[in-house]
Parts: sequence; C-alpha cells; structure tokens
Amino acid sequence: MKKTISAHRHSSFLLGCVALLVIAAMPSVVVANNEAPTPSVISVTDYAGRVVTLSSPAKRIVALAPHIVENIFSAGAGDRIVGAVNFSDYPEAAKVIEQVGSSHSFSVETVLSLRPDVVVVWSSGVSSKVTQQLMDLGLTVYIDEPRRLEDVAKSIRDMGVLTGNVVVSEVAAQKFLTRLVQLQEQYQQREPVSMFYQVWDSPLMTINGKHIISDVMALCGGENIFADEITIAPKINIEAVLQRNPQAIVASGMQDSRPDWLDDWLEWPTLTVVKNNNLFFVPPDLLQRHTVRLLDAATILCEQLDRVRGGSSR
Repeated sequence: MKKTISAHRHSSFLLGCVALLVIAAMPSVVVANNEAPTPSVISVTDYAGRVVTLSSPAKRIVALAPHIVENIFSAGAGDRIVGAVNFSDYPEAAKVIEQVGSSHSFSVETVLSLRPDVVVVWSSGVSSKVTQQLMDLGLTVYIDEPRRLEDVAKSIRDMGVLTGNVVVSEVAAQKFLTRLVQLQEQYQQREPVSMFYQVWDSPLMTINGKHIISDVMALCGGENIFADEITIAPKINIEAVLQRNPQAIVASGMQDSRPDWLDDWLEWPTLTVVKNNNLFFVPPDLLQRHTVRLLDAATILCEQLDRVRGGSSR
C-alpha cells in the first residue's frame, strides 16, 4: 500500500512539472478589460499592403481623418486617441480631442510631440510624401483607405487588434456586416436607376466607381453615371451631366441641411431628373464618412431610389 501511494505522489509530481514546462513554453499574452488575450507582438496589414507591427496594444493614437476617429471609437478605443483633425465631431466625445490640423494639412511637429504609438492616416487625404515623412521620423503608421462597404468592418477590426480591443471591435464589425447583408438582400433585385452624385457645385465635382459612395449607390441599385472616370473625385462640366441624363441627382454638400445649389438643376427642365422631381439630399456626415453610419445613408438613398422607381420592388 505504501509503495502505491508513493508511486502516485511521484506521478503527480512529474505531471505537475510537465504542466509548468508547457505553460512556460506558451507565448506571453496581455489580458486587459476582459478582452481576448492579445499576442505580445501585434500585427495587421493596412490598405497599402504593409504589415504594421506593435510590441504591445496602442495606448496613444493620432487619427488623421474624422472617419478614422469614428471607427476607432466603434472599436472601443476612443479614449486612446490623443490627436485628431478638424471636423472630428462624432461621437460627442471626439470633440474634446486635441486637433493637429485638417485631413489634408496638419502639423507634423504636433503629431510628433503627442508621442503616438501609432498614427492612422487617410491615403486620400495625406500625400505619400507626408506619410513617408512620418515614417522617417520613426512613427508607426497605418494607412487607411476603405473603398468598399465591407472595408468599414476591416478598419474597425484592425483598430481593435492594434489596441487590444478585439472583442468589442469584432462585435461592432459583425453588427455592421449583418446589417449590410440585410440591405443587400432587400435591394439587390431592384430595377437599376442611373444617378449622379454631386459632391460640390463650383467646381462641379463627383466620384468615380472606385469611391466607397459608389458602392453605396450599387447597394441600392443605383448606377453611377461617372463610374468610368479615371480620378476618384473628378471635376466635370454641366454638359457631361446633360448628355448622360441621369434619373436621379443626389447631393450632400457640407452641412446637415439641403444645399441651395441643388436647385440650380431646375434651370434645365429637359433633364429627366428635373421632369420627375428626383433631386435628393443625403446628410454628408452619413454618406461622406467611411463608417458604420454609411448604412444609415444607404437606407435613406435606397428609399429615395425607390421613389424614382415609383415604389416598385422588382
């Protein structure tokens, strides 16, 4: 009996030693705020195809576009943002973040003084020269450039990984994708509607088929009449719009109210869009930011295009 007990104790001791060796061999993780374990080395691939690596979750972030700020908040890491740009006004908490300039013109010196763990730049807003300057200064840079609706989920997920908030960010990303699928199922069989999206009136500007707004149009069954333009935000002339004669014109402008210049099209009564009174407005904060609120804009736009169809649900 004594031999049996002794052997059992010896066996338990060996198993315990093996367990300790296994635990010691496992990669170290950081667990915080009840989030999923985060690897000691963090990496994501940004929109430029670059692998962005951090040794630990980012605690100080500079976000160089309003939509980037919003997506970081969606990822549950808004409190990590130490620098933003003007018009970063959503959610409400974003309004108190120190501003370093605008999406297109900011102070590199101020960005550097904020000691960010990562700087998130918008490729369409920041020149490659300035982006390279940030890198040359030793800053870790993530290049953001959502072009399709699904990219909003990627941006949120990447921000979650970089900040160690993968649980919160995944919930937000999945919620967005679920709603996107619901809208796709609702509108994908609708009759196509040719449309012109007017960014501004002077100069007259629109977007091509590579812009994320064009993807919102397609979600609703809208066909961008300037999808074939080479530049992403081309300047065009009135004659080009008259020639392509869209069924709908949608504008956003800069404010939350309908821009007065949208009614300038009434000077062209032969346009189909004028004959049928299909001049529409979607708030710019919804449609012009690459965030989860794009689907709020899509809901408005889809309903507007259904009015063009005469309420048909074909």
